[in-house]
Amino acid sequence: MAKRAKKGCLGCSFPLAIGLIVLFLAMFVIGFLAGPIGSKMFPAIQLPEWLSVAKPHPELPAEVVFHLFGFPVSNSIIAAWVTVIVVILFFGLVTRRSKLIPGRLQSIIEGLLGWLYDFCKNVAGEADGRKFFPIVATIFIFVAFNAWLGLLPGFGSITVHTAEGETHLLRPANTDINVPLALALISFVFVEYFGLRARGMRYLSKFFNFGAFFGGLGLIFRGKVMGGLSKMFLGFINAFIGIIELLSEFIRILSFTFRLFGNMTAGEILLLAVMFLLPFLIALPFYVLELFVGFVQALIFGGLTLIFLTLAVTHKHEEGAH
Repeated sequence: MAKRAKKGCLGCSFPLAIGLIVLFLAMFVIGFLAGPIGSKMFPAIQLPEWLSVAKPHPELPAEVVFHLFGFPVSNSIIAAWVTVIVVILFFGLVTRRSKLIPGRLQSIIEGLLGWLYDFCKNVAGEADGRKFFPIVATIFIFVAFNAWLGLLPGFGSITVHTAEGETHLLRPANTDINVPLALALISFVFVEYFGLRARGMRYLSKFFNFGAFFGGLGLIFRGKVMGGLSKMFLGFINAFIGIIELLSEFIRILSFTFRLFGNMTAGEILLLAVMFLLPFLIALPFYVLELFVGFVQALIFGGLTLIFLTLAVTHKHEEGAH
């Protein structure tokens, strides 16, 4: 019988393991010397120009690439279109080739969607969780794919010439404040829609609760001054709480927007800085970190939307219990 080849380090033969270690060390040294820190410490070592990394110039406003019917189309909008196309093609291919006994990729997708579905049911209940799942899953997938696709090499490196000069073709959509704002508005609209659908016009009573105040006025006109004043005071407190509740609904739009925009923009700037200071292999752990941050931010945005959707319809169940 032929003897099996002995395995060395981590299942690899020792020559292959040594070769990989040498390769990683070479990339580490080249990346260090190509950055501004290494070039300042060792000015005598001159590396080829193509190994150098340009100094980053992060810009908060999205750059306009072209105009469509008079409307400016920015590089972040193009990136959002790319995300939509990739998501449709990706899930279309997975579902088209779905099997009764799933493969590895199908198992991962089904596991992720099943986990999101269970998450919705555990928070909102069986009936409402089924209604909220498409909204929460769509927001989660769109935000996550925006973040992950933004880590690809073409984002931020491909440039085109426009009437305004040289412009980056693609920019991670989450780093343009307009995209998080649009998602926040979508979340806000669905929360109010399901609240009105569940409770009808009574849903607005938590914002405009003047019943006790006018009831107290009625008592005063009927001669019950003390009782009327007491009820008017209670009504004033209820009306004030309703106004605070109304403001909180709109403030929620701002918090959603700046939470996603701030975290993703900070991550983008961090990657640009690390890639400039310590290029290539040294920046790899930060890319892994951003993959995790993209998942967390998608989960936070979708999870908070689910919580507010659940709160909007909670009174429906409380009214049914009385």
